[in-house]
Amino acid sequence: MTEMTTLHLHLADEEATLALGRALAAHARAGDVIALEGGLGSGKTVLARAFIRHLAGATEDVPSPTFTLVQIYHCDIVSIWHFDLYRLNDSEEALELGIEEAFHDAVSLIEWPERLGNWLPARRLTVRLDPGESEEGRIATLVYGPDWARRLGDLGA
Repeated sequence: MTEMTTLHLHLADEEATLALGRALAAHARAGDVIALEGGLGSGKTVLARAFIRHLAGATEDVPSPTFTLVQIYHCDIVSIWHFDLYRLNDSEEALELGIEEAFHDAVSLIEWPERLGNWLPARRLTVRLDPGESEEGRIATLVYGPDWARRLGDLGA
């Protein structure tokens, strides 16, 4: 069994959430699955938007894929598939979205990953966002294996 690392980060405000998104994007590569957990309004889309804009360009329009379920961004380095599975009724529906292709060829940012059930890969970075000490603050809990541990290095320092 792979040893997992858990890292807790205190994000003081929305800018800190954006900075985390950019930092994660700087280390992403094809085949990465990033599960974004947290309740409604927890900052998942804010983090995803910063991640995508870091790789696709600061002016990239990044709407929430709540109704389309997936938005695809073709960047110079890697494609990003941004999934919002809140409206998914059955985990099998994710296959119709091409999620297996994304898992192999792209970076997959997945909001509401628990809706995937057994389709959610064990080899992933999970980022959970919970309310912090202030209204804009968040506590980010990152859980990851050795591959991400090497890439993230001193992120928590």
